[in-house]
Amino acid sequence: MVSRSYMNLLELASGDMLNFPQTPRNLPKVMTVPGIISDLDGGAGYEDRDVPSSETREKKIIVANFLPLHAQKDQESGRWSFSFDEDALLLELKDGFSSESDVVFVGSLKVDVDASEQEEVSQRLLEEFNCVPTFLPPELQKKFYHGFCKQYLWTLFHYMLPISPDHSNRFDRMLWQAYVSANKIFADKVMEVINPEDDYVWVHDYHLMVLPTFLRKRFNRVKLGFFLHSPFPSSEIYRTLPVRDEILKALLNTDLIGFQTFDYARHFLSCCSRMLGLEYESKRGHIGLEYLGRTVYIKILPAGIHMGRLESALNHPTSSIKAKEIQEQFKGKQLILGVDDMDIFKGISLKLLALEQLLQQHQELCGKLVLVQIINPARSTGKDVQEAKRETYMTTRRINEIFGFPGYEPIILIDRKVPTYEKTAYYALAECCIVSAVRDGMNLVSYKYTVCRQGAARMDETLGIASGSPRVSTLVVSEFIGCSPSLSGAIRVNPWDIDAVADALNSAITMPDLEKQLRHEKHFRYISSHDVAYWSRSFLQDLERACKDHYSKRCWGIGFGLSFRVLSLSPSFRKLSIDHIVSAYKRTERRAIFLDYDGTVVPQSSIIKTPTREVISVLNKLCDDPKNTVFIVSGRGRSSLSEWFSQCQNLGIAAEHGFFIRWNRTSNWETNPIAIDFDWKRIAEPVMQSYTETTDGSYIEAKESALVWHHQDADPDFGSCQAKELLDHLENVLANEPVVVKRGQHIVEVKPQGVNKGLVAEKVLSTMISYGKPPDFVMCIGDDRSDEDMFQSISTTAYSSNLPEPPEVFACTVGQKPSKARYYLDDSVDVVMLLQGLATATNLKSRHWCRVQNQCCGYGRVQIESYGRPPFASYDIDGQTLAIGIVLLVMLTYSLVQLLVPSERKTSIWDCGGLELSLTDIEFFIYLKGGLVSVSVGI
Repeated sequence: MVSRSYMNLLELASGDMLNFPQTPRNLPKVMTVPGIISDLDGGAGYEDRDVPSSETREKKIIVANFLPLHAQKDQESGRWSFSFDEDALLLELKDGFSSESDVVFVGSLKVDVDASEQEEVSQRLLEEFNCVPTFLPPELQKKFYHGFCKQYLWTLFHYMLPISPDHSNRFDRMLWQAYVSANKIFADKVMEVINPEDDYVWVHDYHLMVLPTFLRKRFNRVKLGFFLHSPFPSSEIYRTLPVRDEILKALLNTDLIGFQTFDYARHFLSCCSRMLGLEYESKRGHIGLEYLGRTVYIKILPAGIHMGRLESALNHPTSSIKAKEIQEQFKGKQLILGVDDMDIFKGISLKLLALEQLLQQHQELCGKLVLVQIINPARSTGKDVQEAKRETYMTTRRINEIFGFPGYEPIILIDRKVPTYEKTAYYALAECCIVSAVRDGMNLVSYKYTVCRQGAARMDETLGIASGSPRVSTLVVSEFIGCSPSLSGAIRVNPWDIDAVADALNSAITMPDLEKQLRHEKHFRYISSHDVAYWSRSFLQDLERACKDHYSKRCWGIGFGLSFRVLSLSPSFRKLSIDHIVSAYKRTERRAIFLDYDGTVVPQSSIIKTPTREVISVLNKLCDDPKNTVFIVSGRGRSSLSEWFSQCQNLGIAAEHGFFIRWNRTSNWETNPIAIDFDWKRIAEPVMQSYTETTDGSYIEAKESALVWHHQDADPDFGSCQAKELLDHLENVLANEPVVVKRGQHIVEVKPQGVNKGLVAEKVLSTMISYGKPPDFVMCIGDDRSDEDMFQSISTTAYSSNLPEPPEVFACTVGQKPSKARYYLDDSVDVVMLLQGLATATNLKSRHWCRVQNQCCGYGRVQIESYGRPPFASYDIDGQTLAIGIVLLVMLTYSLVQLLVPSERKTSIWDCGGLELSLTDIEFFIYLKGGLVSVSVGI
């Protein structure tokens, strides 16, 4: 049964589109607690139970393409036999888990199981092995695994672009749909066994990169980790993938993403930056990506080997017997070992050519040096594998013909499935191990070789090695494999450089024993302390830390299909509802509104920076309401802002972060008196200029009070790197100047001390309070770091003791990100919609308002507002005549106040008071403030 929670994904993952039958629900309900059955398809109301529970036993659900099982069917009896694959990494990682944890494996079998037997096999595997099999239809399995995974995704991740159909497969939309369908089937199986409140899910490798989206959609708070065992390509390679965004967003639906090396993690982070615009930062050693209110952590730790299992294999009698045979076979010869899968990326032919070069340069080694190359069975099929195999055999035959003689072959190929005991014997006897892959995720061959060279009691006795004698080993490893950074004592080579590899092999076999011993000891210390148990335990600890705040936040699922993601916010941080703020707006009388410009009322990415007619119109509507004090608070210069908002008569403008302030279009600009010395510009500008010349796409914006270096159009990584360096440089050269250097969104700015947006908000609010109009509504919207000062200021000022009662405060940031604001809006479109909602509320009132402005008696502007019913609705005169009459009446009333009110009382009224007169049906509210006469006339 398909759960309702992922109906939106059927567009990509339904049987209707792909013509693949849906996987039946073969497993019974799972007992998570004795006597309690978890009904995960319970339908409506299940999400209400997505809360912490302490009654269930925690499980670790390990999800991978294949189960760590051997499966075989007896053709005569028809019975299935199953056993654990002791060499499987998934089975070995259990050693890092607590003994109290249940471990459940979800994945496919490596053999086909008939549909009639699937239910019985599922039941048996769950009961006997704690394994949940995913049965993919044969056609789906072919398109998913051999098609999209192996022939396309795997080659691309190993840096092979599908330029020619002869070398790799082109992107096929049907194969991609098969990949999505297979991932959904895996997710279905996880949903059958998961208790989302307690269990942890660990997904492995590139086969299942979109599975996190399916799980996250069903369980918003699922504890989900992912580890990539293959390389992650650079952004130049990855960006060629047509479904690049879908895969990135799916991976970001996890809580923790693990990589073998820093290079792979860096490539992933670069892709997130370039394609999704995300930024990352390191906090106390942990790298985190902020994504829709969630922090997706990045872990860098190479996988290890199972020390105990390898040491047990060394001590096994069959290993000792085989080692004795090999010792006799190659007596008097130096043994070099290579162990590789048969594929085009392992560089086997390059290794053979390097040996040929070595024998040509050092002919004395002929007859004394042997390369044993063990070839593991290929994991995929195709012409590329056949070509690689043919080239390997042809090269081997040619070299053996040239340098071999009766009784001696310089290269010995072992092209069959080699059991563990035989491999350990070769590892123990080889003087050097070479891994020359041109690209590989990790490759644990070097680790296994080092441990086997350390020896074991039985093996030492068989080979005649004295107990406690120094151990030696040498490694030649490609710099393009995952284990290379952790093996600092190895000889690192570029496998494409045949001469360099030949020289490295010569150095390895001629190296003094003391140096070999020191290198070996260094490697063995690292490998033994960073085994597979350490790797899995470390990953799980970081996953637990990444998930610890799940239930302290509120979650919303947004998006459709593979664009689904979860928005996670703290309970005190929520989206600003238009209805909510309009309701507060209507019931308040003295409102202060502060708006940032770039990224708030106009999109940050817009090339056209001038405000639209829509923005001008909505600002005018807000400003025309005498109850509103509206300010644009921007980092831009006053000339630009004056020109852009020339149509806004009553709009206040704070330019250059408040260095210049203007209360309306007719008032003069006020300048911050703190900053009057700008000699520091002579120091800062040449420094900025040097970075501009070396950073393509950057430029300097010279303001009257500040200098700003922009790098929005530069390369994201290089621009960010240059910005950090410039920040440090400017802080050093301007250390003794009265300025501050700050980084913003794609900028580095130098400005005078004591100038910030927070001071603008504080000044406006303080002025309103001093004039007897303490605000009862304060709204501030901004998107940048500089706007955080405003959010802080309005909270501090609005709740000061100078106010009779706290106003309603709406501090709102644009975009979901950590902020001092309590509210957020998604983008500038949402901001304009919100302002339109407020303007509409103002407009509804204005239908019952008559407003006249005039200059009279030399005392400044006389502002008259009539509210309630339109005056001309009750009186047989037009609105203009009535308005003129009201003006005359106000002039008379004002004159009476001047004559009748004592001077000390007039001072009080003038500064911060008011006078209320009642004349039958007309109420006058007269405020005298700095020459501004505000008269409200109610009829």
